[in-house]
Amino acid sequence: MPTLLTGAAGLIGHSVAKHLLHAGHRVVAVDDLNDAYDPRLKQWRIADIERTLSGSDAENGFRLFRADIADKHIVENGFAEWQAAFGPFDAVINLAARAGIRASVADPWVYYQTNVVGTLNLLECCRRFDVPKFVLASSSSLYGADNPLPYREDANTDRPLSPYAASKKAAETLAYSYHHLHGIDVSVLRYFTVYGPAGRPDMAVFRFVRRIAEGEPIVVFGDGSQSRDFTYVDDIAKGTVAAMKPLGFETFNLGGDHPIALSELIERIGKLVGRKPVLEYRPAHPADATATWADISKAKKVLGWRPEVSLEEGLRRAVEWYRENRELARTIPLGDR
Repeated sequence: MPTLLTGAAGLIGHSVAKHLLHAGHRVVAVDDLNDAYDPRLKQWRIADIERTLSGSDAENGFRLFRADIADKHIVENGFAEWQAAFGPFDAVINLAARAGIRASVADPWVYYQTNVVGTLNLLECCRRFDVPKFVLASSSSLYGADNPLPYREDANTDRPLSPYAASKKAAETLAYSYHHLHGIDVSVLRYFTVYGPAGRPDMAVFRFVRRIAEGEPIVVFGDGSQSRDFTYVDDIAKGTVAAMKPLGFETFNLGGDHPIALSELIERIGKLVGRKPVLEYRPAHPADATATWADISKAKKVLGWRPEVSLEEGLRRAVEWYRENRELARTIPLGDR
C-alpha cells in the first residue's frame, strides 16, 4: 500500500521519502513548491530523491504531485484520484507546513492556512477514504517559555510564543478530535531544531555555514547564550517512519537530547569551515525561546528510537554538502530577520 507524504520537498520530507523508499514503501508525494524560501533548494531535494531510484522504479515507487494542502477542493479531488491510481493509502504523513517563528509574526495568516486548514483537509480525507494512520509533524515551539527542561510531552502547551507555535497547537488538537470521533490512529511528532545537508536557509546551521564560508557577518539575535536541541534530519526521518505503527493517539518528542548554545555552535562551524566567524548582534526576538531540550524517554521506550548522528558529524555533513553545492547554496537568500 502506498503512503501519502506531504511536504516531500522540505528538509524533513526529503529524508523521510528516501527512508520510506529504502524500506520498500511506494510514496505518493505532495508539495506545492512554494516560495517561502528559494524553490531551487526544494527542486534539488526532489531531484536527489529521484536519483535514488532507477528506471521503472522511479515511476512505480515515487510520484510527485504539485498541490497546496490548504486548498480543500484540490486535496479532495487529488486524494480520490491518487487512491484510484495507486491504491488505498496505509498512512498519511503530513510534513507540509509553513515553518519559522519570526516570519509567522509578520504574516500569521499564511501559517494558519497551511498548518491548520491544510491539516483539517487531510484529516477529513482520511475520514472519508478510511486511511487508518495519520502522522503529524509538530514542533518543540509549543512548549513556550514556562516549562521546566527537558520538555516532556505532558508539559503545558497552552502558552505558545508565536503564531507558528499556536498553529501547530491547533493542528494537534484537530488531530485528536479526529482520533476521538473517527478512530484515526494518530502520531504527533514534536521536532526539535532539525538540521542537515540541504537545510532550510532561514535556520541557524545553513545560515551560519553560508555566512562563515563566504566571509559574511552572522546575525545573532540576543547574546548567543540561548541554546537549542539540534537534531540531525536522518534521525528525525527514522523516528517519523517508526511512528507509522498503530499507537492509538500518542505524542512524541524527537530531539537530539544535547542542547548547545548558539555561540558554541558558531564556533564549531567556524572550525569545520576553516574561517573565523564575524558576528553582528541584534536584540533578542520576543517570540524566541531562550532554550529547548527534549526529553526523549517516551520515543526510546515506545518507538525504539534514539538519535544516532552526533552534532559534530551532522555539522560536518552539512558543511560538506555546502562545499559540494556551493554554486547553488551561496546564491540562496537566507531570510535573516
